[in-house]
Amino acid sequence: MLRGIVFDMDGVVINSHPAHRQAWQEFLGMFGKQVSEADLDFILEGRKRQDILRHFLGDVSERELREYGEKKDELFQRISDEVLPISGVVELLQELAQLGIPAAMATSASERRTRLMLNRLDLTHYFRAVVTGDEVAEGKPNPAIYKLAAQRLQLPVEDLLALEDAPRGVEAAISAGMRCVGVASRTKADSLRQAGAEYVIPDFVGVSLDLLENLLNARVVLPTNGQRGHDPSSSPSF
Repeated sequence: MLRGIVFDMDGVVINSHPAHRQAWQEFLGMFGKQVSEADLDFILEGRKRQDILRHFLGDVSERELREYGEKKDELFQRISDEVLPISGVVELLQELAQLGIPAAMATSASERRTRLMLNRLDLTHYFRAVVTGDEVAEGKPNPAIYKLAAQRLQLPVEDLLALEDAPRGVEAAISAGMRCVGVASRTKADSLRQAGAEYVIPDFVGVSLDLLENLLNARVVLPTNGQRGHDPSSSPSF
């Protein structure tokens, strides 16, 4: 039985990926860098902001990392009004709160951006613990962020489920000792399974604590028509 759930933020709790792509594209354009959509996939893999900055801009100083990070966050905030919760996630968070099942967040995002988004969407109160990329020396796939989330929940990692949308995040959760369910579109589901996700769901519409526990026990399949049913003979599928 699950005793707690740890959520990634971007792509799991909020649909921020399109806004991130736009903000990073505008930011990098300030340096004369034209990046393709494929290049921008790098930013959605659960990396810390400093790693993304160094990937695109090379060896930058700690001062520049702070300044550039703040500038990118400013660009993101300008378009953040279009960022909303992932479908069904608020209902799941409400159910967990009603059942007394604690939720935590483990995100590679900065503390500032994380708090701004959670407060704007009125989601802060659902999370007993919030761990950001600012609080760990190494980002995902290093398991430190998930271990810290478990410590703050005061629960064993083996009793927690992680919800992730990026292969590096899946690897981090599993390395920490948690089980993991992926959240992604059909086109990205295979990469999450290959990273170790036990199951992949497209969003949280109709997803309950019972359903998640049944998924982990391989008692539920999600047909492509979106109707959920029980089929003990079938292996988990997207």
